[in-house]
Amino acid sequence: MIEARELRKTFFVARHYKGMFGAVRTLLSRQGREIRAVDGVSFRIEPGEFVGYVGPNGAGKSTTIKMLTGILHPTSGEVWVNGLSPQRQRVQVARSIGVVFGQRTQLWWDLPVVESFELLAAMYGVDREKYRKRLREFDDLLGIGEFLDVPVRKLSLGQRMRADLAAALLHDPPVLFLDEPTIGLDVVAKDSIREFLKDINARGTTILLTTHDLADIQQLCRRVMVINHGQLVFDGSLEELRTAIGAPTLLTVEYRDQPRNGEVLTAAGLTLVNAETRSNSLTVAFDRSERSASEVIMLLGRLGEIRDVHLREPDIEQLIKQLY
Repeated sequence: MIEARELRKTFFVARHYKGMFGAVRTLLSRQGREIRAVDGVSFRIEPGEFVGYVGPNGAGKSTTIKMLTGILHPTSGEVWVNGLSPQRQRVQVARSIGVVFGQRTQLWWDLPVVESFELLAAMYGVDREKYRKRLREFDDLLGIGEFLDVPVRKLSLGQRMRADLAAALLHDPPVLFLDEPTIGLDVVAKDSIREFLKDINARGTTILLTTHDLADIQQLCRRVMVINHGQLVFDGSLEELRTAIGAPTLLTVEYRDQPRNGEVLTAAGLTLVNAETRSNSLTVAFDRSERSASEVIMLLGRLGEIRDVHLREPDIEQLIKQLY
């Protein structure tokens, strides 16, 4: 569905001169340096996948998305979306994808939302019956009916993002690219967007999501790709990411009475993180690739009668920071 092979994008940054005639010298000079925004990235996304694409600012996420959608041409390498080249078959690719950039809108600023939808439907050649059906679906899933007649400039950020998602999907594309779709949204708006994205992915839409909100990744994506300095440093599931880094899982056990001698912890290869005498609880760290949580709970049961158990996986933000 989406494939990148040895994808590279290089930008030339001119040297800037100071002083009275600095601007003229900068304009005429050919001195400068090359920046590799994307450097040899390769991946394949199968139909129906929901993939998170994460990395720090300047890592190359947005540049990759722009090459996949045909906005930018790669310096070298190949891109295929739905079996088409975004560079050589840009019009055909545009008809088969939806794109949402969180900090830009594809809607007309001074027009009511519904008129922007009408224009987009005409541009994509969506027939009237299908168009009306899509609007009803989006109203059910996103609640867009309440602001269809409101000019885009008067929408809240959450409303505009819901309208942009509907606009990107009016022509029912099989592939959706999302670049920071929840940026700046409050908790309620984020939950609404996430539920909508889960629904359309369950219906078969392939989604590639770039985001700085790692809660988006945890709640939506079965696979995550991590890019840093233009290079892909990880591609796999969240569980594989935890295993690759070796970050421990934490298990807190609360006992009815003060737990007995903890020699079993050392013998079992568990690491004591914390022990609270007042609450009769202790916290241990362990490697899920070596022992399951149920095995650890059984071992800790030897220390006393267990009242409560709390399992805490490594935070995804900490995992990705370790990769950086």
